[in-house]
Amino acid sequence: MKTIATKLPGVLVIEPPVFGDARGFFMETWNQKRYAEAGLPASFVQDNLSFSKLGTLRGLHFQHPNAQGKLVYVLQGEVFDVAVDIRTGSPTFGQWVGVTLSAANKRQLYIPEGFAHGFCVTSETALFAYKCTDFYNPATEGGIAWDDPDLGIPWPDSKPILSEKDRNYPRLKELPPERLPIKSAGFQPAASK
Repeated sequence: MKTIATKLPGVLVIEPPVFGDARGFFMETWNQKRYAEAGLPASFVQDNLSFSKLGTLRGLHFQHPNAQGKLVYVLQGEVFDVAVDIRTGSPTFGQWVGVTLSAANKRQLYIPEGFAHGFCVTSETALFAYKCTDFYNPATEGGIAWDDPDLGIPWPDSKPILSEKDRNYPRLKELPPERLPIKSAGFQPAASK
């Protein structure tokens, strides 16, 4: 398994081994021992699956408290996936990283607790899977405007399909500090392999 560090500490691109032949392919999308060796948490408590059409943008979402680390990947189609550091006191606060995830490249992205997350569908449809380190808690969910000019994320669609909730999230600088996580020692990934 190959792990690739991004400019945001703790956010990792993962390339699991894929074994293919004339019949198709086989891969493990999660192996507790192997992923723990890469520094990912051993405990995921909830799996989610979403299906979206071209131009759909979901995000930028977070939970605080009850923060969720996420291991995300695409089973069908392609998305542009984004993680934003929203931890107060972090030297990378307000910075983001974007990665193309697809059924074709079979890449995964690990987003630690304390980051906002979102994705935009760039194929006709996309089937998007993610494992979470904590349960969904509607009382602690929050979000940041997908088009926050201070973040400057170059989404692949300038007029995406949004939920009403995602359309009305505030800019990062408009969130009160108590709504944001505080950077702690927390997750330390293994070096890239």
